[in-house]
Amino acid sequence: MLHSITQAQPPLEFIPPAFNPLVYQVTTRVLPVWMRWRLELRDIHVDNSETLVKLYQQFQAGKVRFMLAFRHPSTTDPYCMYYLLSHYLPKAAKQQGILLKPPTHAHFMYDRGIPLWAGNYMGWLFSRLGGTPIRRGKLDTVGLRSARNLFTDGQFPLAAAPEGATNGHSEIVSSVEPGIVQLGFWCAEDLAKAGRTEQVFILPIGIQYHYSSTTWKALEKLLGELEQDAGITAEVPEADLTWIQTHTALTDRYHAILYRRLIQLAEHLLTLMEGFYSKFYHQEFAAAQNESVSPDAVRADASGSLPQNHHIAQRLHRLLNAALAVAENYFGIQPRGDFNERCRRLEQAGWDRIYREDLKQIEALPPVERGLADRIAEEADLRLWHMRLVESFVSVTGQYVIEKPTVERFAETLLLMWDMVMRLKGNSPFPRPKLGAQNVQMIIGEPLSVSDRWQDYKANRRQTVAQLTQEVQHTFERMIM
Repeated sequence: MLHSITQAQPPLEFIPPAFNPLVYQVTTRVLPVWMRWRLELRDIHVDNSETLVKLYQQFQAGKVRFMLAFRHPSTTDPYCMYYLLSHYLPKAAKQQGILLKPPTHAHFMYDRGIPLWAGNYMGWLFSRLGGTPIRRGKLDTVGLRSARNLFTDGQFPLAAAPEGATNGHSEIVSSVEPGIVQLGFWCAEDLAKAGRTEQVFILPIGIQYHYSSTTWKALEKLLGELEQDAGITAEVPEADLTWIQTHTALTDRYHAILYRRLIQLAEHLLTLMEGFYSKFYHQEFAAAQNESVSPDAVRADASGSLPQNHHIAQRLHRLLNAALAVAENYFGIQPRGDFNERCRRLEQAGWDRIYREDLKQIEALPPVERGLADRIAEEADLRLWHMRLVESFVSVTGQYVIEKPTVERFAETLLLMWDMVMRLKGNSPFPRPKLGAQNVQMIIGEPLSVSDRWQDYKANRRQTVAQLTQEVQHTFERMIM
C-alpha cells in the first residue's frame, strides 16, 4: 500500500554531503552483486571511455573541473553511473596506461524527496557517498550553494541528471533543465574570482537499456495481469497466445495483436479516468467522448503512423491537464509551464503544507492547533496523488511503440501503465516487476566547454545559458541508438 501522510511534519532539513571512504568501499564491493541479482543488469558496455579517462586524469592534475551530465530514463541510472566510475573507469584507465588515484568517484545531486519515500536511511547513505540534495520545486538556495561549492572545490567531479526526473523511455529525451548549465557558469565565475586557471566542462553521458533475451512471454503475462485489474478481457485465439508465449521473435501479425491489446487497455483506462474526473471533480472531456476509436481500427500500419495514436495522445494530454488542474485548484496555483514544471510546483506546495517551516516546534502545539495542522498535511498529501499520477506520463507520445515495436518500447510503455494501475489500486508502483535481464549501453559524449563560453555569458547570461542547455539537449538526442 502507498504510505499516506496523516500528520504535519517538522521542516525538511538540509542533508549536508559528508563523504565517508568506508561507506564508499563497502557499497563499491556490494554494487556488482546488487546490480546483477537485484536489478538484473547483466552487462554494461561503454563507448568512448577514453574521453572519460582523460577528463579524470586532468581533474586529478588540477587542470579541469567538470560535471557528469547523464541521461535519466530509469531509476537504475545512478547504479550504472556508480559502476561506471568505481569499476569500469579504473580498468579502462589501466588499459590506456594511465594510473588514476582512487577513488574514482563523483559527488552527485539528488532529489530531496527520495529519502521521504525510500526511507531516511537513503539520506544518510547518499550523504556518506558525497551526495547533496536539491528541492526541485523552489529556489533552493541552500541546496544550490552546496552543489556550487562541490562543483568548484569538491574532492570529485559533480554528477547530475539534467532532465531532472526519470521519464521511463530510453529513446525519448525529456527537456533539459537550465540549472545544470547555470552551475557550470557559476563554477567558472568562482574560479575566475579566485584567480584559478582550471577549465570547466560539462560531459554528456547517454544511457540506454536493452533486454539481453527477448521477453515477450513475460510482457504478455504482465499485460494480462493489467487487463484483469482493469476488468477487461482480451479476445485472443489460444493458438496466437501460445505462439507469443513460446517464441523469441514475433512477426508483424503478433506485434499487432499485442499492440491492439495495449491500445484497448489504454483506451479503457482513459475512459475510466475521464469519467472519474468528470463525475467527481467537474472536469470537462466532451471532445474526448466523441473521439473514441473502435478496437477493430487498431492495426499495425506499414507507415508506422496511426490516426488513433494521435487521438489517444490528445485524450491523455487532456487527462493529465485535468488531474493537475484539480490539484492546482486546491493549492491555489496558476497552471504555468509544461507538465514537468507544474508537477514540481505542486510538489513544493504540498511540502509547504506537510513540512511546516512556520511551525518549528510542532510537538509543543496545543492539541487543537496540532489537529488542524495534521488535517492540512493529510489533505495536501491526498491532493499530491493527482500529481503523482501525472509524473509518469509526461513524455508519452502515443507513437512510441508503433513507430518501432521493439520489446524495449513495449516493456517501457507497459511499465508506465503498471505505475498508473498500481496508484489507482492504492498501491506503490515500486518495486516494479522484472521482465528479464537487461544490458546497459553507455555513451560518453564529447566535453562541452563552459570556459570557452565565459565571455559570451558575461555579455548575455540568459541567452548563453539557453544555448548551452540546448546543446546538451541535442547531444543527448544524438546519442540515442
